[in-house]
Amino acid sequence: MRKSLQVTRPRSPGSHSDGSDQVRDQSIVNPTELNHIADSFEKKGHSWFITSQIKTDLSIQVQDITFKVHKYPLVAKCSYIGRLELQPSISSSGYDLKLENFPGGPATFKIILKFCYGLPVDLNCNNIAALRCASEFLEMTEELEDGNLITKTEAFLTFVVLSSWKDTIIVLKSCETLSPWAENLQIARRCCDSIAWKASREISTCTGDAVYEEGWWFDGVATLCIDHFVRVITATRAKGTKPEIIGKCIMHYAERWLPDMEIELEGLRGYGHGKNELQLSIYSGKEEGGIELSKEQKTIIESLVSILPPQQEAVSCKFLFKMLKMAMAYSATPALISELEKRVGMMLEDASVNDLLIPSYKNGNQVKLVNSPEQQTMHDIDVVQRIVEYFFMHEQQQQKPGKCNISKLLDNYLAEIAKDPNLSITKFQVLAELFPENDCDDGLYRAIDIYLKSHRSLSEHDRRRLCKIMNCEKLSLDACMHAAQNDRLPLRTIIQVLFSEQVKMRAVMQEKELAPSGNISEQEGNQSSTVTEIKTLKAELEIVKKKMAELQSDYSDLQREYEKQNKKPKNASGWSFRWRKIKNSLHDRVDGDEIGEGQQRPNCFRRGLSIS
Repeated sequence: MRKSLQVTRPRSPGSHSDGSDQVRDQSIVNPTELNHIADSFEKKGHSWFITSQIKTDLSIQVQDITFKVHKYPLVAKCSYIGRLELQPSISSSGYDLKLENFPGGPATFKIILKFCYGLPVDLNCNNIAALRCASEFLEMTEELEDGNLITKTEAFLTFVVLSSWKDTIIVLKSCETLSPWAENLQIARRCCDSIAWKASREISTCTGDAVYEEGWWFDGVATLCIDHFVRVITATRAKGTKPEIIGKCIMHYAERWLPDMEIELEGLRGYGHGKNELQLSIYSGKEEGGIELSKEQKTIIESLVSILPPQQEAVSCKFLFKMLKMAMAYSATPALISELEKRVGMMLEDASVNDLLIPSYKNGNQVKLVNSPEQQTMHDIDVVQRIVEYFFMHEQQQQKPGKCNISKLLDNYLAEIAKDPNLSITKFQVLAELFPENDCDDGLYRAIDIYLKSHRSLSEHDRRRLCKIMNCEKLSLDACMHAAQNDRLPLRTIIQVLFSEQVKMRAVMQEKELAPSGNISEQEGNQSSTVTEIKTLKAELEIVKKKMAELQSDYSDLQREYEKQNKKPKNASGWSFRWRKIKNSLHDRVDGDEIGEGQQRPNCFRRGLSIS
């Protein structure tokens, strides 16, 4: 540990031979006389003067402040100054000395001077760390005087500060500006260990819910810099503190130091109202706009994630998602982001749709402008896909079946991202087919309908390809009624919806016929309801027939134009045969193109399809 101390004025040639040093030495009086006449300091401009009847002979500069003092009191208690070969001042009859990198700065040096002059000195938690470092800097040891400042500050730290929770926090905070002295003197380490010991002792004395109410120490440690906070948490964990308590403290710290933690996504707005851009609003307590990159916040994020307890119950799923969004926004390391993805994947069933809406970032900047196939999607679909895969891998390892609420969550997520015009049909399809099979596909149908509404330029082939991920047999009656009148759906899907519903109605009627006689009024009511539903279905079938007739007419016109230009025989392509097949038998399944020539669906978690 090397002090940076230098003499600013070089020795003048021949100055040692003119007797000036001897004259100056004669002006130094003994401490008893000096203590009697040195009552206080007064400041003039950027200089401090000792109020004394004896002329000062030493000028010491600390940062931009100059102290006019006497040489003897400092030499008597500071070995470092006593060992220096002080250089005579050119501007005055005395010596000049400049202290570089002095711990605590001018305020601390002023207290040192008071101690050297024998004036009253107040040791407290606000100045003790700086005084301990400064006394070490000046080598104020017992070899010069019993009860020198090193001994006094050490005793105050040990017996006064470390016995008090609040004082220890204050001293540890003051160490943030005293590096490397506070580290080398073990002041920071002793404070961290003391805080951890006190916190773990208090927690161990509590039982039940009282443990979670003992958050009095959260506010204290939340004021520390991230390095000291990490050391306190690490020491507290080592003493056996429960992971829930550690996690709660980490979340409290994050709320204080990461103002952007409260990121709320309003969703995608503006599209379909004459605008060519989607707007994604981020609220972070600042003006709406991009997130300013900050090395300090990036360090905080990475440090907090590194000390998260491995136990799943330590922190909430929402907190992990917020940390993931922040980590991506501040370009944290890929390994850290991957770790967060795995952790939220294991807790996915506790997530909300808003948690899954993770903005896309490119080079640390949030993607805003969209409406072009080359543009990136507003939401990071790949991250969610990996999270879903981690969830199912975890469920398989735990031998648990996929949860129903996961299907609902992911269906709602699909409905949100379906509004993005840059979301490709392939990404939508791959993500949808990762989901577990569900008893009802109403949520998936809603997401598909939103996608079709937001992507009106899709070809017939792409619309049919999109609808193949939905099982029409798993739609509710309300969904079927909506689908039967939905112009955005391909005709083939509408026919299949009607066919599936007709099969269900026949099954219901057969059950009614086979049911034993019972409550006559109840059976009549059910039969009336069934008849009404059948009439409704028939009406829908008539609508479909009319649409088919219109399509047949359009097709015939196109066929005639084609024959005129190519002089080919009528119906050579075989299309008319397929139209007749649709028209003559609504009960038969219609052959159609598959998802794409040579394409295959992912092997994991495929939905059952009723379209052959």
